[in-house]
Amino acid sequence: MMVKSTNKSTNTKNRFKTGNSSFFLGSVIVLIIASTPYLFYTYESLPDDQVWETYFFRITTSFPSWISFAWYFVGKAIPLLLLLLWFFTCKHWWRWIILVPIAMYSFQLWGVINESNNLDSLELYYLIPLMLVLVPSVYLIRAKLFHSLNDKDLSSFEKELSQEKNTWQQIKDLFQ
Repeated sequence: MMVKSTNKSTNTKNRFKTGNSSFFLGSVIVLIIASTPYLFYTYESLPDDQVWETYFFRITTSFPSWISFAWYFVGKAIPLLLLLLWFFTCKHWWRWIILVPIAMYSFQLWGVINESNNLDSLELYYLIPLMLVLVPSVYLIRAKLFHSLNDKDLSSFEKELSQEKNTWQQIKDLFQ
């Protein structure tokens, strides 16, 4: 009779050794996500004046107070942080469309940092060129994936990808 010996402690060590970096990275991501409510309310620790004065520096803002500046700032930075985490951890084909809200929050955050008077009003115009590229590209990826899943002949799919087409032909192919 042959007895198979399994050393569970060795298997466990090897499993954690190979996944140690991904376990650490996952733990950091979980801590960041879990701390976002606390990060959001950090604005309450700032002074309620336009001038922030300490022993080391004196800074003024064009916002009514530093609390309102920080409230706008964290209101844009926290969603941007969460969207970036989502984009970099997402494995789906549609993750590229997440770049649209990332760009929107980035433009809004830039407006807050520059203390712009047109806060949250012009960002849509800056997003139009990005959306003109991203939305059709993601739709093209979706159409190609749908076509490849429904059509089992991969050689025709590869042949279609290798054909050189001008921009107008590619746009027409999107809506077929």
